[in-house]
Amino acid sequence: MKFAKYILMICFILLFVNENFALPRFALRMGASCVDCHVNPTGGAMRNRGGWHYGLRVLPIYSPRESDKNLLMDDMIGKNIQIGFDYRTQYIYSQAFNATTFQKMQGSIYFNAKIMDSIDIYSDYDVVNAYWEGYAIAHILPNSSYIKAGTFVPDYGVLIDDHTAYTRGGDLGYLFQTNTRQGLIYDPRYNITGAEVGWNISDFGLFTASVGSPVSLSFGTDPTYTASIHFNPVIANKVAVMFGGSYTNFKGPLIYTQVPSEHKVNMYGGFLGFGVGQFTLIGEYDIAKDYILTGTTSSAQMVEASYVLFKGLEAVLRYDRFDPNTSVSYDEVSRLVAGFSFYPFSFIELIPEYRFQFQAVPPGQTAPKNDSALLQFHFYY
Repeated sequence: MKFAKYILMICFILLFVNENFALPRFALRMGASCVDCHVNPTGGAMRNRGGWHYGLRVLPIYSPRESDKNLLMDDMIGKNIQIGFDYRTQYIYSQAFNATTFQKMQGSIYFNAKIMDSIDIYSDYDVVNAYWEGYAIAHILPNSSYIKAGTFVPDYGVLIDDHTAYTRGGDLGYLFQTNTRQGLIYDPRYNITGAEVGWNISDFGLFTASVGSPVSLSFGTDPTYTASIHFNPVIANKVAVMFGGSYTNFKGPLIYTQVPSEHKVNMYGGFLGFGVGQFTLIGEYDIAKDYILTGTTSSAQMVEASYVLFKGLEAVLRYDRFDPNTSVSYDEVSRLVAGFSFYPFSFIELIPEYRFQFQAVPPGQTAPKNDSALLQFHFYY
């Protein structure tokens, strides 16, 4: 029975690896911001026209339009309706079981209708995981600032493309030895229904504030409050910088935690990154009060470095660490992820990756072997 439960945990963890979010390393490399490539001003999911053309021409080694000028390719239906999708599957090796398997991971379909130059109505649905979002965005405030209303993921921290980073959602709430949460709350299943205001600070910053209730907890808990500020200046047209901080206050019960009763959680953190030429470096550090248990302090951190070896091939190295209770020894976990993003053709990405998993254990004990390797196939439009 325990072995079967362990197998189930492993499958559930690996099922959601690398859900699609924005790629801040792209923004740093191009000296851009999230809204330059995504319909959502805070990044993630559907690409706008700029992001679509970036995937068509800039990322891949080979683009079909380079050889066939007559090939009709577009993501628009008529003049004001845009479509898109992300599909991910992967082949995985688990060191714990010395076995491999294939998994379907994501099947997201995107739809955006521009009913005015300043107003978009957006929705997406993941047919694999039964996950959805839907909201309206109105850029009606000064300096193209906006109001968003509907169901969405709150703007917190750095939205890297792998939610299993401990600063995002971690491994979906499963720490094998203690069965407690491993990572923060921002996995693909977490969104709120509410409203968000985004205020553009000149042309190099964005302040967001949102309030809403978790979708699965209507009338069951207090609203969630989240605020974040991002700066992304470019220095001397050579070095792109991003920095900022986030804060959120919410009340449980949390998904996949041992705490059955509601308790208030305060979470805050900062992030910093820079890009020089083909190299980018991004880091984030977060502290969560009363997250795992009342009276405890948890911390999560992430550092990611990337370098474009040549057009279409990028090396990525990331270090993650999560400490569920900073006052307790030998409970923290960490991971080193080494891999590549390979874009052979437009809208096709291959991700070979190896994950070195580390767990602190008391002297005399042996840490479990939980390394893994994967080859992910990502098709998008």
